[in-house]
Amino acid sequence: MKRLFSSILVALLLVGCSNEEELVPENEIEIAETTEDALEAEAKSRGFFQSLRALKEAKILLNSIREDGGVPYNFFRPALKFTAAQNVFLPSVLGIDFRIDRSVVPEGPTARFPMFRGVETLPDGRRRRGYYVITEASDLFMAKKLGVIYSPRMARAIGSGGEQRAFFNRRGRLVFEGSVDFSPKRSLVAGAQDGLLFGFPPAEVNPGAVADENWSSYVVLPSGVVINAQLVANRTGIHDRIPNPAGNGQAQEDDLNNPNLAIDQASVVMQLLDGWHAERPYYFHIVTDTSDPGPATIELGVFAPKLANLPTFGLFPGGSMLPFSPTANGRTFDSDGFGVQGLNTASLSERQVQDPTNTFPIDPSDTRYAPMWDAHITEFTIPEEERPILRSFEQINELLAEGTLIPFRGNANPSPLANSLSNLLTATGAIINCPVITQPADSVIGTQIGEPDNR
Repeated sequence: MKRLFSSILVALLLVGCSNEEELVPENEIEIAETTEDALEAEAKSRGFFQSLRALKEAKILLNSIREDGGVPYNFFRPALKFTAAQNVFLPSVLGIDFRIDRSVVPEGPTARFPMFRGVETLPDGRRRRGYYVITEASDLFMAKKLGVIYSPRMARAIGSGGEQRAFFNRRGRLVFEGSVDFSPKRSLVAGAQDGLLFGFPPAEVNPGAVADENWSSYVVLPSGVVINAQLVANRTGIHDRIPNPAGNGQAQEDDLNNPNLAIDQASVVMQLLDGWHAERPYYFHIVTDTSDPGPATIELGVFAPKLANLPTFGLFPGGSMLPFSPTANGRTFDSDGFGVQGLNTASLSERQVQDPTNTFPIDPSDTRYAPMWDAHITEFTIPEEERPILRSFEQINELLAEGTLIPFRGNANPSPLANSLSNLLTATGAIINCPVITQPADSVIGTQIGEPDNR
């Protein structure tokens, strides 16, 4: 009976939009006024007028979570308090399952996020309901209020053509300029042997979700603040990183009855990908959308071509992105306990269930952090049995200097650009949206915190 009720509820909530989704000017938004809180008082005292507008927008968004049956984040009384060992960067997360043994928890590790209801605009002008998560904001006060990561560099996207603008309707729902189609069936054909390359680049890729030309997850609000908002579901299906307890087959991929999508609880469970940072594993992040169909297919994201206009791949600290480094031909077997790695390993695994486990330079505690990552792919010049796991940017730079690694021959730049993290790497031109959620200590692995599953 509960399953039947959930199916009916999902069907009702994912139908096309009615007049309640009509776009209205921002100054006509109807929200309940509340007593001024300490964040508003501080922003007012410091003359941060954009932050005051952003805090009003944050209230609208938090009110919508309550209206949809969820529990909105409370900056002053957070439901969860994380330890230093858990090292969680996204305070609003509702729960995390740190179990990584996929023979026990096939979809693990996972995190449960607050989920907002918004409105997509289709290419023909019609609108429909869509569901999204927010992981970063370019304004510090809004980031605190929503319990998301502060990423001021996202504001550099404004005016680039890689962003989209959004507005609130009368019911306080965010109306986006673009939309995402989750109905395509994801598939990949691994590439043939080419010297020391095998599996990657793929011979054929078909992303499991495709955005239209107006969609970008760098969303500019009426206040001028940029948020990182990623669509995870609409009536065409759901994001491929929402794991299905019933399995990883084609039939489960866009199952709107997936219990990890809880519309009546305003929450969604998403799979976390592993990575390496500063010699440490468990750099857990999600992948939402990418500017290229290849990584969108390999890492189960949305192909969003508009992201390619963001400024400027290959450059750092300029622009709105960060470099990270996948390897084209990493290790496909674990010889020393550090695991496997590489775009080749992911491409060769059945239905891409093995993640590439890429290498990242900084984390969200650094204000240079941005959730959009600019791929700087490396390529090993030595046999597979001699390849180490790449665990830091310092190690990558050393191996590049000695010739053990070279920039991947398929990278877009013929020579390195002005990049303060590596003057030896070239950029691929592919951009991947990878919000970082947590990098826990070894002692945390195998535990859970909060409510990592929908009730």
